[in-house]
Amino acid sequence: MTLIDLLILLLIAGICGSLGQAIGGYSRGGCLVSIALGFVGALIGSWLATKLGLPEILPVRIGGTGFPIVWSIIGAALFVAVISLLTRRRV
Repeated sequence: MTLIDLLILLLIAGICGSLGQAIGGYSRGGCLVSIALGFVGALIGSWLATKLGLPEILPVRIGGTGFPIVWSIIGAALFVAVISLLTRRRV
């Protein structure tokens, strides 16, 4: 994987993480948090898809590494929803 491949992968993860935050309705942090949420969402979403026997939808191959776009967004939204339920809202 080259540096360009890594930067493209980080960009896609950031977009997926920010979409997950928008769907989950809880936004905390900036660009780095969105990138981390994109990767965590990909892990959670892919794990959930394999447990339920669902196919990989819209995978993107970057430098031989696959990144599941749809499962990343779904996993990030689920992760953000759980975090928003566990944390208190400040008034």
